[in-house]
Amino acid sequence: MIKLKLFAFFLLIGLPHTSFSQFGITHEIGVVAGRVEFRSDYGQRHDTKTNLNNMGFGISFVDYLNFSYTDFVNDYFAEHFKVRNEFSYSKANLQHYGVWVEKNTIPSKQLQAMRGTTQLINLGFQLEYSFLHIHDFEKTIGSFNPYISLGPQVSYYTATATSELGELGNITTTYPKYLVPSDGRPHGYSNESKAVFSVALNLGTRYKLTSMSDLMFDIRAQYFGSDWVDGLNPNEDLFKENKNNDWLTFVGLGYIYYFEH
Repeated sequence: MIKLKLFAFFLLIGLPHTSFSQFGITHEIGVVAGRVEFRSDYGQRHDTKTNLNNMGFGISFVDYLNFSYTDFVNDYFAEHFKVRNEFSYSKANLQHYGVWVEKNTIPSKQLQAMRGTTQLINLGFQLEYSFLHIHDFEKTIGSFNPYISLGPQVSYYTATATSELGELGNITTTYPKYLVPSDGRPHGYSNESKAVFSVALNLGTRYKLTSMSDLMFDIRAQYFGSDWVDGLNPNEDLFKENKNNDWLTFVGLGYIYYFEH
């Protein structure tokens, strides 16, 4: 599966370069790396310790289609929009934190002992809006160009849920609400690998480093069409606090290289 995704990514880069260059569409490639913060069913909602500790690493390979050198699209579109193709990987280690874990009870100790991991492979595209004219930015070394982008992703996740007390699935090791069947699974936890659709919203800015390269500061919020991405999903009919699908934030630094205009 990973090899298939890698092949699709390099095909994604190669096709625009060969097929679109004849129309004056230029090409930019880059890499962005940083920290991933996973918002999931692990830990207490809106708890600082939960948010700061359920983190991991992420890396994205990006490929931009730049229309500013074409003459067949609207001038405003050409000077403000790019298509951002992206292939990314991330992994986060997950654990319960918050008031329910800090009590000296058997259920609290069961929560304390739970461990989870989520690995994600994403492939998708976004329409990116630049707040400055693209040509003006490209001509000014040392300038900044803020942007915002939005688009769909196909995400393939591998989630694991374990316990330091032993195998999950019995009353000795497992917090009670995770023993209840949920969404077609025998329990409220699952070790599984599946594909899911997601939506990514990116905010950031470019810094013009040289005439042919930029530095990038990038923030992404990604919302998944499933609540199983972290491996936990207590029965929502019984446990009303479990009301949101999983999502993450990514904060990264990147480098973008321009092909010859």
